[in-house]
Amino acid sequence: MKNIFISDIHGNKRKYKKLFEIIEKEKPEGVFLGGDLLPNAYASSESIDDFLEDNLINQIIKVREKINKNIRFFVIYGNDDPRINENILIQADKDNILDYIHFKTVEFDDFFVTGYSYVPPTPFQLKDWERYDVSRFVDLGSVSPEEGFRTTERDIDEIRYSTIKEDLEKLVKNSSPNKTIFLFHSPPYNSKLDRAALDGKMVESAPLDVHVGSIAIQRFIEKYQPLLTLHGHIHETVRLTGSWKERFGKTYAFTGAHESNEFSFVLFNEMELDKASRISIPL
Repeated sequence: MKNIFISDIHGNKRKYKKLFEIIEKEKPEGVFLGGDLLPNAYASSESIDDFLEDNLINQIIKVREKINKNIRFFVIYGNDDPRINENILIQADKDNILDYIHFKTVEFDDFFVTGYSYVPPTPFQLKDWERYDVSRFVDLGSVSPEEGFRTTERDIDEIRYSTIKEDLEKLVKNSSPNKTIFLFHSPPYNSKLDRAALDGKMVESAPLDVHVGSIAIQRFIEKYQPLLTLHGHIHETVRLTGSWKERFGKTYAFTGAHESNEFSFVLFNEMELDKASRISIPL
């Protein structure tokens, strides 16, 4: 089955328009949207709900009608997407327009798809989609999930004690990993997919780690060897490492993240992952 994967559109209407042009051309069975989908709420002149209706939900309905095909759309949010805008995706899921899959697993033909939005602590203040990684340790230069701000209320014990590691141990029980595509926002730690442009940067005379992905996701992949993992979050990693994919044992891992001056997406068939390709279009 032909599938399209993209991440980190950040509310760019030109990129949404290009995405649906490509969907109409390629006619995939599945489209995977890996988070950081929304515009900056403080910089946008329209409501986020209106933005999603106009640029995502209505476009899904139109493209299905146009090509007479029930394409599946698998969607998660990312750390830049305010959780207060989650309800519109939940409703779209109930209306069978898309599959909103954060922290759940759905069937997809003979396979499964599992979604997970949380990332380890970042330097940014919005904490709706941040979790401690494998412990309550916070990297130098980052802000604890217990600080910053959230757009929705969460239980204080969840904020203080939940970890990505514990979440993944729950999610892996939903399906056989070797038949599951995991749609993450965070990339795995110390990989070609999590390289940030932090070279030479210091905090209190100590160098920052240039790898900013999740240790829990890295260990999860190594332990359970899922069929495929999809990632985003770090825009510059492909430019810095020269690679958009990596293989961990039997597991293929791709990034859909890209920089602001380009539109990049991954085409893949889950039966022939070695033949996947990434296409970049200058904007």
